[in-house]
Amino acid sequence: MFSFLKKSAPDSKGQPVDAPVAAPSWRERLFKGLARTRAQWGGKLKSIFARGKVDDELLEELESLLLTSDVGIEATTHLLDELKKAAKRDKLETPEAIQKALANALLETLQPLEQPLDVSGHKPYVIMIAGVNGAGKTTSIGKLAKYFQDQGKSVLLAAGDTFRAAAREQLETWGQRNNVTVIAQDNGDPAAVVFDAISAAKARGIDIVLADTAGRLPTQLHLMEEIAKVRRVIQKIEPTGPHETLLVLDANIGQNALAQVRAFDKAIQVTGLVVTKLDGTAKGGVVAAIARQCPKPIRFIGVGEQIDDLRPFSARDFVDALFE
Repeated sequence: MFSFLKKSAPDSKGQPVDAPVAAPSWRERLFKGLARTRAQWGGKLKSIFARGKVDDELLEELESLLLTSDVGIEATTHLLDELKKAAKRDKLETPEAIQKALANALLETLQPLEQPLDVSGHKPYVIMIAGVNGAGKTTSIGKLAKYFQDQGKSVLLAAGDTFRAAAREQLETWGQRNNVTVIAQDNGDPAAVVFDAISAAKARGIDIVLADTAGRLPTQLHLMEEIAKVRRVIQKIEPTGPHETLLVLDANIGQNALAQVRAFDKAIQVTGLVVTKLDGTAKGGVVAAIARQCPKPIRFIGVGEQIDDLRPFSARDFVDALFE
């Protein structure tokens, strides 16, 4: 557990005084958030790599571990092929060398997804946010508002999730916490709410609009069409928008995340992902599955419930947090 206090020099009476220290860095929080996944991987990988050579038995055991960690067949096959190539090329003969080769293969797989979101091209920069109920969508919007505010940007929230009764209240709570205006209607049409929000942002010179949309399953086609309508309305008031369409994914759903990416992409043209709840029982491997089967930039990842626990995705930090 991280300590937020340190012992400073004694006071005039010779007693030590507690002094505040800086909060843990994002990298430290990421390592802590992925502790469960790392513990699972670390123990099993240590056992697998103890053979000290890349043979059929090692590959079979590693394949089983990757598949049960939500990596998926395609990404697993790719990683094993890369490991075999490295073993032949570099004559891997120690557990440490084998693990490093696997980590490098995973890093190369994930690096194309590391594309930070650039919001400098438009004002207001309209970000449409979608995802199924329970994925952490509304919470992620609140954290994104804080993130952009920390960058010196002004933010406005659109409470377009009129389908869920508590969604507006939840978003308004985040708005109050961040001192951000929330545009909402008691019984409004989602598209109308977003339209009003963009209009207000233009009138007030706001930098970023975060537009919430109703959470729904990708199999609910009539509801998916409603989200598509929101996108069309955005384009009417802002022809260049939405400038980013984020899909929020719960990392705990494993391979179901792939189906969600495909379904939402078909309906609203997803341009980036927010992967949440990596601090829970998530196995983390779904990120590799996304990279190989339906690659979309991972703009942000979440590893905790605090307002600062959502940050841009770094492939290097993510891989280090899994293996170290």
